[in-house]
Amino acid sequence: MVLCPPGTVGGVAVRGGSPGTRETDLLRPENTVDVVHAVLLTGGSAYGLDAAGGVMRWLEEQGIGLPVGPRGGDPAQTALIRVPIVPAAVLFDLWLGDGTVRPTADTGRAACMNANTSASTNPSASASTSASAANPTQGSVGAGAGATVGKLWGIARAMKGGIGTASLTLGDITVAALVAVNAIGDVLDEQGQVLAGARSDDKRSLINSTQALLQGAGPERLVGAMSLGTATTIGVVATNARLTKAQATQLAGLAHHGLSRAVSPVTAHDGDTLFALATGSAGHVGDISAIGAMAAEVVARAIRNGVLAASGLAAPDLPAWADFNGQPSGR
Repeated sequence: MVLCPPGTVGGVAVRGGSPGTRETDLLRPENTVDVVHAVLLTGGSAYGLDAAGGVMRWLEEQGIGLPVGPRGGDPAQTALIRVPIVPAAVLFDLWLGDGTVRPTADTGRAACMNANTSASTNPSASASTSASAANPTQGSVGAGAGATVGKLWGIARAMKGGIGTASLTLGDITVAALVAVNAIGDVLDEQGQVLAGARSDDKRSLINSTQALLQGAGPERLVGAMSLGTATTIGVVATNARLTKAQATQLAGLAHHGLSRAVSPVTAHDGDTLFALATGSAGHVGDISAIGAMAAEVVARAIRNGVLAASGLAAPDLPAWADFNGQPSGR
């Protein structure tokens, strides 16, 4: 859950071949509404989009939303009908655990309440920022709970993914990212080495999926549990710069370069989607090229942080980065 300060402008870039999304058409630059009240990242495949209804309900209870007219159509009414704008994206994790247990509207509402509570207990948060001022937990939580990576050679050789965050500040401009990593490909470090991804036949070491493909190794057929739309990296980039809706859309597109730095290969079967938010609290317009470069970098860092913080599972056999490096799991 990302709760937005008043006046936050939103954009989106849907680059994956099998996305699961909500309200992305509304974010297109030529369409009328430019404000966003919250962004939801969730698991549960298309079923998980139900959680957005609970987010809307909570926001409406707080009096947050786009005013669309007086209640009952009576101009004398001072109470307004408000429609919260809540874009959302889902990742596929139904194969892990009980596939009938999915995020619901109640889940979305609870996420808002938790975020709001975290903000009220965080000294750095204030009414002028948002509930999102609180530092989120990383790893196998939230939308990252069922996330996995390295699935090109099948689920049996995959590893645990997760959700990660990162931020950069240059001058008075800050760009941050929150990314749930559920890719078919491997996650790479800054030197191009595999942090987490497909394992060897004996499952004791990591292979480099892209190198293996280029050397002629063929992946398992993407059928059954690995059919179209069963993997996705989704996320949000946010800046305090003042941007137009068109610029926010550009920012979301530029942020996707971070995926190609940290995930390899990026496939047509991933439903990769990134949202961009601009709060404008810095008070001035930033250079979109510089902000875009920052966004790509924080997306790559957030992806790496997500797998570094992930916790492995014994059943099914889904180790995390920590299990291969002798580190405490879920650091």
